[in-house]
Amino acid sequence: MTRAVDRVYTHIRDSIVSGKFAPGARLGEVELAELTSTSRTPVREALRQLEMEGLVEVLPNRGARVYEWTIDDLDEIYDLRMNLESMAAARAATRIGEKDVDRLCELCDLMETAARSGAAQQLDLMAQLNDEFHAIVRTAAASTRLMSMLGAVIQLPLVLRTFHRYAPEDLTRSHAHHRDLVAALRAGDETWADSVMRAHVRAAKHVLLQSFEADERRNST
Repeated sequence: MTRAVDRVYTHIRDSIVSGKFAPGARLGEVELAELTSTSRTPVREALRQLEMEGLVEVLPNRGARVYEWTIDDLDEIYDLRMNLESMAAARAATRIGEKDVDRLCELCDLMETAARSGAAQQLDLMAQLNDEFHAIVRTAAASTRLMSMLGAVIQLPLVLRTFHRYAPEDLTRSHAHHRDLVAALRAGDETWADSVMRAHVRAAKHVLLQSFEADERRNST
């Protein structure tokens, strides 16, 4: 991306994940160009990139808007994810190698360091590290069918938004879940790994649903 496109992209993306641009909000090219002191061309390119990432929806003859998840969408997605990821964790407990467990420990350290700064870019980094953490567990489950099903329900934009809505105590709980999961995997305990992953995804669902309900109340006033 050019510098102008990157600047516009960062502005829109940060506004979406922070909730400043609410789900369903119209993203007019002219307004965004004025807001970012640029032309419509960089805005158009930035919106195209955000559409590819699942944060923006571009409708023919209607322009762009922030992708709008419904409460029912989120409820279904996270229930499916909870069941599938817990199954993956249980399978991984008897299949994961020591090298991967060691990498999970490193990722725990990196995520906790990223969270301490509180800067927006560090929360994005934490989301990326979290994605790698869960990808290692899913891969260790050694099930192509399970991987395929998980790929259909794990939405990175939702993960990003969840991290940006976490309170300090939510981050602390998430870190504790990661540490507990590593311990369960190292012990080869399927039941423990299943239980920790269920609690982890259930907690993320709770935070995300609360943030969406708060947005709906704010937008209705």
